[in-house]
Amino acid sequence: MNSDKIRNFCIIAHIDHGKSTLADRMMEITGTVSKREMKAQLLDSMELEREKGITIKLTPVQMHYKGYELNLIDTPGHVDFSYEVSRSLQAVETAILVVDATQGIQAQTLANVYLALEQDLYIIPVINKIDLPAADVPRVTKEIVNLLGCKEDEIIGVSAKTGLNVEQVLDAIVERAPAPSLEVAKDLSEQVRPLRALIFDSYFDDYRGVVLYVRIFEGQLNKNAAIRMMAAETNGLALEIGTLTPDMKPKDTLDEGEIGYIVTNLKTTREAKVGDTVTLQKSPAATPLPGYKNVLPFVYAGFFPVSNEDYKTLKEALEKLALSDSALQFEPENSPILGFGLRIGFLGLLHMDIIRERLEREFGLDLVVTNPSTNYQIIMNNGEEIDIKSASDLPDVSEVREIREPWVKGEIILPKSMIGSVINLIVEKRGLQKNLSYIEDRAVIDFEAPMANLLTDFYDQLKSITSGYASFNYELSDYRAEDLVRVDFLIAGHKNDALSIMCHRTEADAIGRDVTKKLKTIIPRQNFEVALQAAIGARIIARETIGAYRKDVTVKIHTGDRDRKAKLLDKQKRGKARMKRFGKIDIPSDAFTVMLKRN
Repeated sequence: MNSDKIRNFCIIAHIDHGKSTLADRMMEITGTVSKREMKAQLLDSMELEREKGITIKLTPVQMHYKGYELNLIDTPGHVDFSYEVSRSLQAVETAILVVDATQGIQAQTLANVYLALEQDLYIIPVINKIDLPAADVPRVTKEIVNLLGCKEDEIIGVSAKTGLNVEQVLDAIVERAPAPSLEVAKDLSEQVRPLRALIFDSYFDDYRGVVLYVRIFEGQLNKNAAIRMMAAETNGLALEIGTLTPDMKPKDTLDEGEIGYIVTNLKTTREAKVGDTVTLQKSPAATPLPGYKNVLPFVYAGFFPVSNEDYKTLKEALEKLALSDSALQFEPENSPILGFGLRIGFLGLLHMDIIRERLEREFGLDLVVTNPSTNYQIIMNNGEEIDIKSASDLPDVSEVREIREPWVKGEIILPKSMIGSVINLIVEKRGLQKNLSYIEDRAVIDFEAPMANLLTDFYDQLKSITSGYASFNYELSDYRAEDLVRVDFLIAGHKNDALSIMCHRTEADAIGRDVTKKLKTIIPRQNFEVALQAAIGARIIARETIGAYRKDVTVKIHTGDRDRKAKLLDKQKRGKARMKRFGKIDIPSDAFTVMLKRN
């Protein structure tokens, strides 16, 4: 295929604005998939993707239209997978920006547009769902013109569901989108330039090993070539190469400008991470492609099986999931109450939710998940720096000079009338409002806030106070030293490490009172009195008491003899005191997620 006839593009949009549906119509119109094989959201292959209506794993597909080769990448829209989106954008020259005609520009729309502009992509704006009664095309057109500075006649109005005007989008890609720019070898005597291919996704196939999705930037890749991953410094073989339509279609070579797949002999995606550069072992490239970074998790949670017999199954299940998810990290954790489990690192709360659901569905596990927390940087008095992933790992406070917590940069898009209540919510979370701007009749609030305070119920509260009209996007900023303390929770005098949390000193009292009140409603009553306490070190900051069940031992006395009654009540009192010393309390699994919904 002549490179002038190749068009590489991706679709970017906010969640649920119709990316996958538009991709379906394109595949239908170009005849890539027959009507018999067609189904809604064809590129969303996972059951969870279909159920939640979101794209979790990106998928490339090759289409042929009017003699042109169109390579499409359907990208995820959620903030947790923004690194994958940025790598996909690097693999293409054009982005189709899809905006919902009923909702207009949302937070993720802005975030993805900024990513596309960073990669210097040509943007084709598309307004979707114009056939709906609630569609407001003139308003959304103005918003897009203000955002991109394009002309109104460059914006294409479509209905991805019915296929209305989708052919116009394909024509725009062919006529307006740039072809892959190929660097001509400076030295004409140099026949073949070294191979440089970008891995923009990888997954593990149970039968074939690791499969890489790549864009060839320089050189040529042949079947059975010995390849090398430059950042991971691992070697492998290209056992099969080809393109996706969306099924695998083997070829003998992949040329410059093309997008395709490589079936390798690698055993885990950790050996070929997203963003890495593939080159040949015999004639390696001198420098890798720019932009690679090692994605580190910054949300951690403890996963414990309800029955300790399932610990081995949980570990094996996670090892299988980690084969295809290089961002997933875990280590063993032991809790005196919950037993053996694993502490797992995630890219965000959606990532955590997906892994939990997959473990429960695909492997039939019954799990207790502790409160999600973030990682903290601890600077010791001797200058040593250590990272902790949970409050229970905090060293002795007397040896700690300062504790740093991660902060995020956030962006909220909302109607103008709701600005006051949202700024109040940001201030409640110890956030700092940095900027306020307007797009037509809506406002954009830029703010900074501690990651830990956004982990629990920030998104739910935001949706609640804005009646679902606000959209939210964030990215990790930096680590800042704050006056942080560890709050422990004691149940009947016994400290429970799995419940311990890190928080700011000014919030500790309120959180202590709130959590002890919630624990009182969750932990069942016993035959003896149970004290629930919150403490910072040795100082108790909050207390609730679960009253004992009381049996009326005097019911069998039919006379009014006060001495006999007093004797029986005293005997009961001594029995309850003994029970309190030796009694064990069964803590239900709900107690470990009590912080998820604080208010």
